Amino acid sequence: MAVRIIYVRHAESLWNPIGKYQGRLDPELSERGHKQAQLLAKALKKYNPTALYSSPLKRTYMTAEYISKELGLPINVDEDLIEIDHGDWSGMLVEKVKEEYPEMFRQWLYEPQNVNFPNGEDLHKVYERVKRFQEKALEKHNGETIVAVSHTVPIRASFVAGLNLPLDKFWSFGCDNASYSILDYDTVRPILYKLNNTYFLGELFVPALDAL
Repeated sequence: MAVRIIYVRHAESLWNPIGKYQGRLDPELSERGHKQAQLLAKALKKYNPTALYSSPLKRTYMTAEYISKELGLPINVDEDLIEIDHGDWSGMLVEKVKEEYPEMFRQWLYEPQNVNFPNGEDLHKVYERVKRFQEKALEKHNGETIVAVSHTVPIRASFVAGLNLPLDKFWSFGCDNASYSILDYDTVRPILYKLNNTYFLGELFVPALDAL
């Protein structure tokens, strides 16, 4: 048996369009983000999930609220789904990071497993907690479908962890705002069933910046 985890990246926040690193900082959804979340919630209804989990940050929790209302599920906050702590990069624009941390920025794009954000955390810590979430989900929801509303870094790390891939494959998966992906997770034969679905957004779709 397996647990089907529908990973949802939060809808567009106020900082996504301007290319600002958010980390543990807590901007809300943009006007477009609210509209995206409504469409996302309707798109998930056909999967009949039995449980809904969310990171505690506003952009994820607000997205989860739309899903909760549409699907009639309570929101379970789980700290294991929270975004990576970008440390000193938090609140900085991508262009500013390129100027002040050129080598670390290059490393983040090409060797993400080797980056430890100043006064933040590294990808290995994110990997450990998303793996823990998967194992908890399998134990508690074996044979069920659940929704996990999270962020780009823990979602990508979840695919790496769930498929038993090395961390240097982190950037191999698309993860746009208000997208959903489906991982059929078990310890023997995990399957990435769907990836980065955004077809339901129509003209509200905006591609994610490569460095975020």
